Amino acid sequence: MGPLNGYRVLELGSTAAGPFCARLLGDFGAEVIKIESEEGDPIRHLGETVNGKSLYAASIARNKHIASIDLRRPEGRALILKMLPAFDAVVENFRPGTLERWGLSYEELSRVRPGLILTRISGYGQTGPYRHRPGYGVIGEAVSGLRHMIGEPDRPPSRAAVPLTDYIAGLYAAFSTVMALLHRERTSEGQSIDVALTEAAFSFMESFVPAFDKLGKIGSRTGSRLPNSAPNNLYPTRDHSHILIAALANPIFRRLAAAMAQPDLAIDARFADQASRNAHEDALDGIVSAWTSTRDLAELERILQAADVPASRVFTMADVFQDPQYRARNMLQVVDDEDIGPVTLAGVVPLMSGTPGSVRWSGHRVGQDTREVLSTFADVDSAELDALVRRGIVFCGEAAAVPTV
Repeated sequence: MGPLNGYRVLELGSTAAGPFCARLLGDFGAEVIKIESEEGDPIRHLGETVNGKSLYAASIARNKHIASIDLRRPEGRALILKMLPAFDAVVENFRPGTLERWGLSYEELSRVRPGLILTRISGYGQTGPYRHRPGYGVIGEAVSGLRHMIGEPDRPPSRAAVPLTDYIAGLYAAFSTVMALLHRERTSEGQSIDVALTEAAFSFMESFVPAFDKLGKIGSRTGSRLPNSAPNNLYPTRDHSHILIAALANPIFRRLAAAMAQPDLAIDARFADQASRNAHEDALDGIVSAWTSTRDLAELERILQAADVPASRVFTMADVFQDPQYRARNMLQVVDDEDIGPVTLAGVVPLMSGTPGSVRWSGHRVGQDTREVLSTFADVDSAELDALVRRGIVFCGEAAAVPTV
């Protein structure tokens, strides 16, 4: 059932960072109840759909029960407070001040549920002069300096086509939630956790902080190269593809030189050690590129794998689905979905020998579990729930939204 079996998490977040945090907790056994409005989490409107159902939501909302409650209305917030004693943690990523304005501050929540863990994710954090600014992950990426490092050096900063900063923050949020639960086991004390998108991304810039402080150096974009680790780059192939070779350590570089049938490169004064290779990176990349350009990608992979040199094509999702390593590690899990049929989702990371995580079901529809959640955790009977539905305070999406394919 996972190492977090027995813990209950109430997810009030939306879009990526909060839901990703709760998804990680759910993958490892926590019972997660996601609260969203009748319109649904905005993430349901991102990415591809099948028969009207979001494939992104099918993944990031997996292992969660979904209840639809209007938190903008006092009656909706009263239901949250009624449910709260049954929960160990709340995950939210509203703009700072929103919970306080709704009468759901940490102080008020912890009075209802002593020992509560409140994990808060926001653009700039709960304090500081920028705390009230709106902040999506891409904004956090820009403010952190991380965006400055992505792309080609002669072009404007680029981006990865994934919500990178949201996922970094979600990882920190899940990690800190578990740390807080461990602390509570020892002390019975709850706490509020403050995760800022900007700071989560900034933490990945750690090597550049002392470099600027001591040397005044500002890191910048290097394209496909990794600075100070030559050769470590994408190299062209004869069949108009690319191969990534990372042969930075001296023993690996010697193996690369031998695989290229140019063993003298390893004793060439320009390339004999890491510092020399870094100083002559352009020349070295030119030599490696000249060699890779004479062979097709598949042949290069065979040669370099046989020589024990770290190298790979840049995988597309089609490559992933065909790759035996992903299958062997159960990183592509097929889950039945009552709306769209079997759907493949990314597997659980990391693999744990004694208490593994699992994908138990794909993401449910908006409000699919409202009746069950309110009956179980707020002691709401059918007649009361029907009245709440009529007044628009809750929504029940019980019927299958689309036929199974």
